[in-house]
Formats: sequence, C-alpha cells, structure tokens
Amino acid sequence: MSKKIEKKSDKYNNISKKINQEKHKEILKIHKEIKTGIEKAIKGYKKAWEGTEQEVFAEMAFCILTPQSKAKNAWKAITNIVKNDLLYEGKAEEIVEFLNIVRFKNNKSRYLVELRELMTRDGKLQPKKILSGIGDTFEKRKWILKNVRGMGLKEANHVLRNLGFGENIAILDRHILRNLEALNVIDEIPKTITEKKYYEIEEKMREYSYFSKIKMDELDLVLWYKEAGEIFK
Repeated sequence: MSKKIEKKSDKYNNISKKINQEKHKEILKIHKEIKTGIEKAIKGYKKAWEGTEQEVFAEMAFCILTPQSKAKNAWKAITNIVKNDLLYEGKAEEIVEFLNIVRFKNNKSRYLVELRELMTRDGKLQPKKILSGIGDTFEKRKWILKNVRGMGLKEANHVLRNLGFGENIAILDRHILRNLEALNVIDEIPKTITEKKYYEIEEKMREYSYFSKIKMDELDLVLWYKEAGEIFK
C-alpha cells in the first residue's frame, strides 16, 4: 500500500470515529435524491469554461458581486448589466446603477471595471486565455487572490467551481460551515476565518468528502441544497 493510500485511510478512520452518523446518513440521502440535479449543475459549470471569453468573464463578475449578498441577486444584477451593454464596456458610475440589489455597490462597480482591465490583453477581453496559462486549480486560486480585488478565498473558489474546477476546493459560506459543524467535521464555526483557518477547514471537508465518497463539488451542492432547498450557482 502506498503512503498516499495509507494517509487517506488514516483520515478515513479518524473522521469515521467523530462524525455525526445521523447527519451523515441525511447527507447521503440528499445526495442520492438530487444526484441528477447535481450532475446537471456540474456539467453546466464545465460547459461555462467552454464558453466565450465574455461568458467566462460574466462568471467571474458574478462572484465579485456575491460577498454578503444573495447569489440570486448577484446573478440578476450581472444579467441586467449585460443586457444594458455595460459589463464589457461600461464605466463604474454607469454599472453602479444596476447594483442596488447587492451590498457595497460602489466598491463592487469599481472592482468590475478593474477586473475587466485585468482580464484584457492586446485590447481584447481574454479571461479564459489568461487563466488557462496559470497551472492547476490551486495555482489559479493563488493568482486570483493576488490579483483580483474584491475576491477572497471563498469567492476565488466560487468562480473556479463555476468554471468547472471545483473537484478539490471548498466554498466555505455559512450554509457549508453550518453543516460541517452539524456533522462534527469541524468543532465550531469560527467567528473570523483567516487564510490559514480556511485551508484547515477545507482540508477537513476534503477528508469528509473522501469518507462519504461524495466529490467536493457535489458535496458543496448537497450542503447548499440542504439549507437553501435548491441548487444554484
């Protein structure tokens, strides 16, 4: 047996001793019930990466708007900005008029314009080409964290998941954290999440993913569905 397999086996055994079995069975049940919807969603994420440069940019822009705002409102705002021909060319003061349904609209309108500038090369919007040249998922995440204003770890993981790179990363929003605590995957929900703490919780979720045999991107959707009652971006 390889060291890698031994290490995974140890994690499996360790987490099996502390997991809340009742909650775990509930997660397995939900996963089975919404499996078709999950597969459709993940297929959609991968398809998004195959889309145009503009479509990939819209996914990134959506995740700029999500912090402390409802995901549905963020997507509605992006849709309206696109319809009014502002996402790819509009100024911040024009875009902000469509951000009343998200929090921190002034900052976020500027972040969208800065994101557009960052993702433009040789006068063309090229987010897919730029991200394609940045190694694996974790390297892409590091690049986003370093270069994209308005995106923390949660948002960086969110956009990567929405572009089909979510198999080994976690979007640690309140829905996910609440369920990880209920499962005993984490002891408690931290009041603040530092970068170090985020990676620690992500690794614990990864261990539970291995234990439950539910891939990380699927697990995220299961935990979100359990709280929100739907599968959404």
